[in-house]
Amino acid sequence: MKYHDNYATLRPYAIYQPNSPMKFVSTIAGVILFILFFGFALKNTQEVDLRFFLDYELRGPLVLMLLAFFIAGAALGILALTPTVFRQRRERSQHKNTIQALQSAAGTSTAPPQPDSVNPALPRL
Repeated sequence: MKYHDNYATLRPYAIYQPNSPMKFVSTIAGVILFILFFGFALKNTQEVDLRFFLDYELRGPLVLMLLAFFIAGAALGILALTPTVFRQRRERSQHKNTIQALQSAAGTSTAPPQPDSVNPALPRL
């Protein structure tokens, strides 16, 4: 665990392990998903008509239509979350400033707490 400078808590520090079992499992899962989606694309190559209002029509392969609408939905979802993310960042910044002001008013420092000492003279059980 590594002490984080901005907070008075211990947080686990991410350790990069290039040959970890989880990396292997996620690679296998990615390959399997790619094969499944590639097979889905090969099976759905027929032309489809997408009809809009005012007699506007769009023709294209089914898999490309599905991909386009999936990407458009993901983009709209991200746009819908944007105000919430900015509001939470602003609130976090305000709370952080409040904590620093309270700590400076109380005269406490942000130094990490000292570990408990062990008396070597005591017998071990």
